[in-house]
Amino acid sequence: MKITEVKVFPVKNNEKLKGYASIVFDDCFVVRDLRIIDGTSGLFVAMPSRRRKDGSFRDTAHPLNIETRIEIEKSILELYKQKVATEI
Repeated sequence: MKITEVKVFPVKNNEKLKGYASIVFDDCFVVRDLRIIDGTSGLFVAMPSRRRKDGSFRDTAHPLNIETRIEIEKSILELYKQKVATEI
């Protein structure tokens, strides 16, 4: 599966949440509501999730291997950094 489209929506004035993203695979499958978070080790991409009855969160969509996670994160963070740099 190839990433065919990435959209990033930066968020201003939020300490940890830096933006949202959506990603399209093979021009036929979209995953929305990925979050760009500024964590203790820098930026990372959090997968879409739902709150469970016990208060914990569970991902509703996520990659099944580290290679796919790295590819998704790289694509989103590169576009995020480009957008933020052009807004300054």
